[in-house]
Amino acid sequence: MGSAVERTDEHVREYLVYRGFTNTLKHLDTEIKTDKEKGFRVDKIIDQLQQFIQSFDLFGLKDYWLYLDRRLFSRLEDVYRSTVNKLRTSLYRYYVINTIQKGNLEKTHEFFQKQALELQGQVEWRDWFILPFIPAPEQNPAFSPYFSRQWADTFLVSLHNFLSVLFQCMHILEKPVLLSFDAEVQKMTSLLEDNEQLRQLLFALQTESRDQRDGDEMVHHKLPAYVQNMDRLGDTELEMVSSQRAASTVATPSRNFFSTFLPQGRRTPGKPPQVTTGSSPSQVAVGRKDPPTSQVRANWKSNTGIEKGEVGEVEPPAETSSEPTDSSSSVNSRSSGGITGGGGLSAEQPFIKLSQEEYGEHHSSIMHCRVDCSGRRVASLDVDGVIKVWSFNPILQTKATIMSKSPLLSLEWATKPDRLLLLGSGVGTVRLYDTDTKKNLYEMNIDETHPRILSLACSPSGSSFVCSAAALSRSGNVELVPRLPLTVSGQLLLWDTKTVKQQLQFSLEPEPVAINCTAFNHNGNLLVTGAADGVIRLFDMQRYESAMSWRAHDGEVYSVEFSYDENTVFSIGEDGKFIQWNIHRCGVKQSEQLLPQDATGPFVLSGYSGYKQVQVPRGRLFTFDSEGQHVLTCSSSGGVIYRLTNGEPALESVLSLGGHKAPVVTVDWCSAVDCGTCLTASMDGKIKLSTLLAQKS
Repeated sequence: MGSAVERTDEHVREYLVYRGFTNTLKHLDTEIKTDKEKGFRVDKIIDQLQQFIQSFDLFGLKDYWLYLDRRLFSRLEDVYRSTVNKLRTSLYRYYVINTIQKGNLEKTHEFFQKQALELQGQVEWRDWFILPFIPAPEQNPAFSPYFSRQWADTFLVSLHNFLSVLFQCMHILEKPVLLSFDAEVQKMTSLLEDNEQLRQLLFALQTESRDQRDGDEMVHHKLPAYVQNMDRLGDTELEMVSSQRAASTVATPSRNFFSTFLPQGRRTPGKPPQVTTGSSPSQVAVGRKDPPTSQVRANWKSNTGIEKGEVGEVEPPAETSSEPTDSSSSVNSRSSGGITGGGGLSAEQPFIKLSQEEYGEHHSSIMHCRVDCSGRRVASLDVDGVIKVWSFNPILQTKATIMSKSPLLSLEWATKPDRLLLLGSGVGTVRLYDTDTKKNLYEMNIDETHPRILSLACSPSGSSFVCSAAALSRSGNVELVPRLPLTVSGQLLLWDTKTVKQQLQFSLEPEPVAINCTAFNHNGNLLVTGAADGVIRLFDMQRYESAMSWRAHDGEVYSVEFSYDENTVFSIGEDGKFIQWNIHRCGVKQSEQLLPQDATGPFVLSGYSGYKQVQVPRGRLFTFDSEGQHVLTCSSSGGVIYRLTNGEPALESVLSLGGHKAPVVTVDWCSAVDCGTCLTASMDGKIKLSTLLAQKS
């Protein structure tokens, strides 16, 4: 219902603008901002309750719950009253536990003093009045479960689910006629999808009927819409797809589709096909009888070595044993161990996607999108040089807009204080911007001969930052010139943030080269860089010298990060490889996986009249969760979360965030709040915030 209300609000706004009712529009926007029901958005209501709890606002918490009770819960049938009371009790307990965990015992005593008259007659609160006087309540058997993360997560999910079901019961609220418009649109969309599936099924049945009627004669198919552009898709493969569609309406890509249309250099070796000894291409002629659907599926998997979400290259057919393949065991083993499409909730899924919001203040493709270390602010930079500083907790709100006459190419949050933002330009300057006062504190002139500031990284102590400057480089947005050679000159400089002076210039062996990406470890003793010559360099920041370097990728290194334990370094390069390197043994790979091109770039967005926008990677292409067990990468329609594995031939996809209509070019993962928030920024200027709840095993 929340999404329907949001879309209806937009329609009402458009109508008011069309009619010229500007005063009414202002009043509408004002009332929406103070709307206690948050547009029936469950995640917003949960955020509001948590904000009251985190700020120890007992009066606000009680008042807001009473409003929800009068507006919503009172309309429920009496059988649900006990559930509402249990949720209210758990909410108050969540508040009390938070006061103790934060060490604010004054608020703990205040709660029991103000709530004594209401709670002393309730059995479930009888033993809780001694809580403020227990020295270590988290170790007391009676109260220790409430101090666990599992209890808090379970309560929040229960409250979220209860409100979600509540808003789905439309008879509780008097639904206005205007809201039925959204339901009609969804119904029409569903009917169109069903119609398309039935049309494809009809085509598959007609194809099968012609095959049986014509025998071994060549059948000239009139290709349907879903294969019109597959010029090299042969009749044999088309029959295989049609045979599978006859059994189910779910389409499975053919072997030639992947081997023909996947870009070179983005494929992994596949398994040899399971064929009968002595078979030849002539025996696989058009007009042969189609095998059973299960065997086709098993043979297709065997031929391609590709599951949903994988990218692979098909090896030439090889003679193998004539023993038949157990299709059922093949399907089960691959589906359990291979990449699975994200989004569906399963027993092994580590995350639940609670909500997804959109920040749409940019009007051009995003280059960088970074969350500060406290998780309170986000800074995003688009190719027009416009920077937006905004927050998403408790609501999406723009804090500052920064526009520059000179092109901006890079940004980075300072660590201490975290309100400061480093901005790198294309004319050899770095600015230090205060997001609170909305003023530039300093502007540093780096080097006229190396004007393009490609990367910035602030040390964890906040006392210094490194700056990568290049003489020439890609434009950072639309490539207007051919790819430049790898010998572009570059510098890596260390600057003191307090004195605003350059401390030193690092030596880049074997020759000065443009550094694309930089990252510190947790204490700032190590710095890892990825360069345009494909070399990763590791610097000792205590001696300010190179500790080791090695050739990492064929082509440029786009993005580098330290692993969770900081014993390894992960990198993504122009060759499409996602590699884990051992920093204790120079150039030794821990693991290597191939990623699809939409995860590594260059990113392509096609427009009208054949216009095509190409963007080379600038921002962070991957990022980890708080425990370093999962990685978030880009994709053509949103972020994809993989489980990190050692030595496996392919990463295991656990969740697809989706939601985008243009390629995602940079990602970030904020773990500073209770529920992790994934940020995915795309070429159409949209930034999606996906709130995840981790399922602890």
